[in-house]
Amino acid sequence: MGSDICLASQSPRRRDLLSALGLTVDVRPAHIDETPLANEAAREHVGRLALAKAQAIEHPRPVVAADTIVTVDGLILGKPVDKADYYAMAQRLSGRAHQVMTGWAVTFGDQIIADVEITEVEFVTLTDPMIEAYWVTGEASDKAGGYGIQGPAGVWVRSLRGDYNNVVGLPTTPVAHALAAVGVNPWGLAHAR
Repeated sequence: MGSDICLASQSPRRRDLLSALGLTVDVRPAHIDETPLANEAAREHVGRLALAKAQAIEHPRPVVAADTIVTVDGLILGKPVDKADYYAMAQRLSGRAHQVMTGWAVTFGDQIIADVEITEVEFVTLTDPMIEAYWVTGEASDKAGGYGIQGPAGVWVRSLRGDYNNVVGLPTTPVAHALAAVGVNPWGLAHAR
């Protein structure tokens, strides 16, 4: 039996979130240019990338794609390029709120369902030892904003408003509804709205 869906991402977190819905997932990462366009707002940026990733993959099953960024002070914080970049991100996020935006898209034939989910996360004040201890875990280097909420950095979160799974990397509720709309029915959502 083949897969239920194709995931156009190499993120193990996205694969795990989709698998938790009972879906079998064929992982085929999309390789696109992720450079922001001139004067492109963060929301438009992640939405454009998610759709481009979904449309870059040809597959006989529905394709799910996503792109996640962290924004604060109007700046997009992607994955840190090195330890100094990570430290700068952690210090910028310390003691304040930021937004986690995930653009997502589901495509199947000529059907396209796409949106951007935004979750607000507030951190406690981070000390240098906290920042250093997290860097040593190795988790920071492959995550937008330099942290993963599902790991040790979860204790940095003072409050969260919105979808927790969005911060992990994929807002599963709207994605599950989109999949149901194109004929894949995770947990019986065939006509749920």
